[in-house]
Amino acid sequence: MDVQKRIKISDLLKEAPIGKEVTVMGWVRTFRNNQFISMNDGSTINNLQAVVDFQQMPEETLRKITTGSCLSVTGVVVESLGKGQSIEVKVKDLEIFGEADPEKFPLQPKKHSLEFLREIAHLRVRTSTFGAIYRIRHSMIYAVHSFFHERGFYNIHTPIITGSDAEGAGEMFRVTTLDPANPPMDENGFVDFREDFFEKETNLTVSGQLEVETACLALSDVYTFGPTFRAENSNTSRHLAEFWMIEPEVAFCDLEGLMDLAEDFVKYLTRYALEHCAGDLEFLENRLLEEDKSKPQQERSTMTLTERLRFVSENEFERLSYTDAIEILRNSKPNKKKKFQYLIEGWGSDLQSEHERYLVEKHFQKPVILFNYPKNIKAFYMRQNEDGKTVAAMDVLFPGIGEIIGGSQREERLDVLQERIAEMNIPEKDLWWYLELRKFGTAPHSGFGLGFERLIQFVCGMGNIRDVIPFPRTPGNAEF
Repeated sequence: MDVQKRIKISDLLKEAPIGKEVTVMGWVRTFRNNQFISMNDGSTINNLQAVVDFQQMPEETLRKITTGSCLSVTGVVVESLGKGQSIEVKVKDLEIFGEADPEKFPLQPKKHSLEFLREIAHLRVRTSTFGAIYRIRHSMIYAVHSFFHERGFYNIHTPIITGSDAEGAGEMFRVTTLDPANPPMDENGFVDFREDFFEKETNLTVSGQLEVETACLALSDVYTFGPTFRAENSNTSRHLAEFWMIEPEVAFCDLEGLMDLAEDFVKYLTRYALEHCAGDLEFLENRLLEEDKSKPQQERSTMTLTERLRFVSENEFERLSYTDAIEILRNSKPNKKKKFQYLIEGWGSDLQSEHERYLVEKHFQKPVILFNYPKNIKAFYMRQNEDGKTVAAMDVLFPGIGEIIGGSQREERLDVLQERIAEMNIPEKDLWWYLELRKFGTAPHSGFGLGFERLIQFVCGMGNIRDVIPFPRTPGNAEF
């Protein structure tokens, strides 16, 4: 085995060095007629065909070349006469690194449901679909960092274990070393967290926002990109208990500037995907077209996957206030004919995915940014507008998915922030350090959050968020 000599299949297919001897290593997708090995090493959506001379190959070796087995093959690159590939490798030497018993290996060459593949998440990346998703996910991670780096932002690592609840939602995973069966109690009969590891109640973070604001008010342009956790008992295709969040925070930036940044950001990401992930997107697009054929006409996608990405990257986003959006929705056909699951009665309603998608896909037919939401349905840290009823918040809405970004100008006025914290019954002592940012050199600043898996869902056209993260964490599921 000469690993140094190995050439990746992606490079080999690009270079197509006819007549050259090469060594490739990878996993067998199929083996036909005791002759044609279809191999993949994960570097590309495309398989490489390696052709063995079965008359020269020992019978015992041929028996071990099965779907899922891992091989090294050395041979000469030749033009392929078969369909589906321009070159192939004529095998001289073959070594089997790892066998895969065809009676037991669950990924045989046939169609497997996404539900079944979730049960074998440790193996599903060996399928073409999940190989494509993982490669696109990597490209999008790279694109996120490139976007911010090119604009002079600094990446900040915020804590995963925290004592604050950024959203005020209370649905958090507790972190403790106390004995759950027999925790120490205080004089009032409550669990005494002073005896815990951190000597206070701590949780897994729901957002890095509050902590990244500390860096924003010193370094100006910053962002965090890390894991976040929500203990919502929600078994839907849109929710995970563990997911990744991208949260930029920008000093000297108002709501208008934040909307500009959000629009630039998602356009950059969709353009990057179109430019750098063409092969994987083409595969996923064809997969969706096949899937659509089995659906009733009204449930089929109106746009192909790449059309949706261009829809975002090429259209100016429509910007409208929450108040105007409510009027449009209240007077819309689906609302008047009671087709919406959640009817819009009037101002103050919390918008659902069906309303957001109606605005994007039917009414405006372009991505939409909604702004100036009622303060009663938004978080404590959002800047209150002069009308006393709304906050300077904004959401970016995409086709097929609804809200993909949520953000706001932050409340930089100490007295207004304290008033809002009291209104929402949040203990001031838990946020003493956050309030000090407003006492010492406060400044206008804004930020947003983008759920990374929602972005990958959109880019890959996947219907279920559990299929765009390697090991989904959902209620009752932490198997791997």
